[in-house]
Amino acid sequence: MEMADKLDIAIAGGGVGGMAAAIALAQQGHAVRIFEQARGYARVGADVNLTPNAVKALDGLGLGEQLRETAARPEFRISRMWDSGEETSRLPMSAAAQEKYGAPQLTIHRADLLAALSDAVGDENVHMGRKVLGADSTGIGAGLILDDGERVAADLVIGADGIHSPVRAALFGPDAPQFTGLVSWRAVVPRAALEGVPNLDSFTKWWGPTADRQIVTFPLNLGTEIFIFATTAQSDWTEEGWTLQGEVEELRAAFADFHPEAKALLAACTEVTRSALHVRAPMARWAKGSAVILGDAAHPMVPFMAQGACMAIEDAVVLARAVQGADTGDIPQRLQTFEAARLPRTARVQEGSLANDWLKKGGNADWVYAYDAWSVPVGQAA
Repeated sequence: MEMADKLDIAIAGGGVGGMAAAIALAQQGHAVRIFEQARGYARVGADVNLTPNAVKALDGLGLGEQLRETAARPEFRISRMWDSGEETSRLPMSAAAQEKYGAPQLTIHRADLLAALSDAVGDENVHMGRKVLGADSTGIGAGLILDDGERVAADLVIGADGIHSPVRAALFGPDAPQFTGLVSWRAVVPRAALEGVPNLDSFTKWWGPTADRQIVTFPLNLGTEIFIFATTAQSDWTEEGWTLQGEVEELRAAFADFHPEAKALLAACTEVTRSALHVRAPMARWAKGSAVILGDAAHPMVPFMAQGACMAIEDAVVLARAVQGADTGDIPQRLQTFEAARLPRTARVQEGSLANDWLKKGGNADWVYAYDAWSVPVGQAA
């Protein structure tokens, strides 16, 4: 069979995972096109927590310098108890993580991460305002189906189109994500508004009396802003939309019994959004023929291990390595190789995130942070 020097690759979704995959594959010389339903990127969302495993992957894509221009570097990962404020664990990060894992933890605004990814992909390779409705693959070759009826043929199709993934539904059948019974609250406040609150240069998690209540904080924008994340229980989610404006007073009331330093964080909030947290069970497979899904399309998870974006970035690098040197006829087998390398790890992170007890009282972070997507044996579970 004739070797393909350059594969034609179509990606559904221009988020973190889709962009990272485009960069990794383009660096191998492939022709990559991204189809993104949004008409432009607004500065929405607030945080992305890039732990050392993800930063190492992004450094390998050549993005490290640009990311460090705006990101903060948390000094520690701290666990504190909701009532007494007692520290139950303190994991050195920053320079210590750089020395131990080969990369630091970076906390960054999502828009800044997307800007760095977009710059590397190039505007000419991103088709904005093109909504993907599905995909097909009968073996060799695949296609994306757009909302205007066009079928985009490709040697490889990648669904990086999120938890509601039309590509996933087209390949494996429709299914509904499960509401966890948790609602997340998010806010960003100026550091100056938190005078007297300790540990603002660290990632700090306040563990509540039950697993459904917690507060997490970490610095953004070189430490000039502080991101605040909290969760509360809710029996169902009937509101239209997944992210809505929340009531600050409702948030404060939900944590009125927490330590004064935790309540001071919420006292500084002037506005807040709230979102339903949904999950799906780990999948048995992600690939069908010459089409594959990655990131939230394949393994959505609650954010309690801060690994959602990190797993998508790892996926992107390992996928590119798995298909390197392939011709069109090799793609289905190479995608099975990718699955074998990634399914066990992402399932473990999904399950650990849902359990919400990771590093509560110390423990081993190495299995998450020391992972190197650039060197893990492709074709072996990690």
